[in-house]
Amino acid sequence: MWWPRWVTASAPPKEHDDKEHDEAVHDRYRRTGLGHLDQRTGCTRIRDHKGFLGDPVLVAGIQPGIDNRDSVEKTLGRPTLVSQFDSNVWYYVSRDTKQLAFRNPAPSGQYVLAIQFDKTGNVAKVDKTGMEKIVSVSPDDERTPTLGRDRGFFRELFGNIGSVGAVGEGGGTADNPN
Repeated sequence: MWWPRWVTASAPPKEHDDKEHDEAVHDRYRRTGLGHLDQRTGCTRIRDHKGFLGDPVLVAGIQPGIDNRDSVEKTLGRPTLVSQFDSNVWYYVSRDTKQLAFRNPAPSGQYVLAIQFDKTGNVAKVDKTGMEKIVSVSPDDERTPTLGRDRGFFRELFGNIGSVGAVGEGGGTADNPN
């Protein structure tokens, strides 16, 4: 059984049965309060970073009218994404999240660097935004209203019984004219 070195370093193992030694170390481990350490790790806060890791000095060095696409790419690397509607806008996105146990992660920090280029490829505008752009959207759990009849489950399931092929309900077919 493996134990941290600093727990076992205080009393080196003697020349006796390994089971006795393991019990003694485990007892010392519990007495020092470290026995609950492994139980509490399931509820620790998980911090995560995703996206762009930019150096503030390098980001501050991107200047409109001076830099172009090549210099931005060499300085900051490839963008996180290019705008879908205008290929002259590059986005560098990063997000920090915190999560407690099995809960959903919540944003704790966000940084978006938007660099807009003119038609010749020179930097025209540099925008920096953060947490102020995060919006919480809670979708409506009600049913989407639709036009038409309001029919229940059983009406939908059994609604056609008796109406298919009823007399006077439509024309015949080529093989059954009645």
